[in-house]
Amino acid sequence: MKNTLFDKIFRDSDGKIVLAQMPNLPLIVWITASLLKLVFTTGVVNTGLEALAFGSLFTWAWLELFQGVNYFRRALGLGVLIGVMASRTVGLDVLGSFAL
Repeated sequence: MKNTLFDKIFRDSDGKIVLAQMPNLPLIVWITASLLKLVFTTGVVNTGLEALAFGSLFTWAWLELFQGVNYFRRALGLGVLIGVMASRTVGLDVLGSFAL
């Protein structure tokens, strides 16, 4: 197999093109916590779910950035990591709407 730019970006070590994978534990926790935040919209439970969602998405992005199977997945991790950090500093929530 040739070692082209496409191969470096999208192929894993087995030569398979990888754009998406089955969710790992941090991503499953983020999805679950985010869905539960829709049920518990106020109070201590919502605050705890917000912290759990942030921490798990941050962990997923960090893992992708440093352990992603190809450059695309690592760039995806970097983009999500930047987005998560920007959402905390600018005042946006994970879904992209402005927090009041």
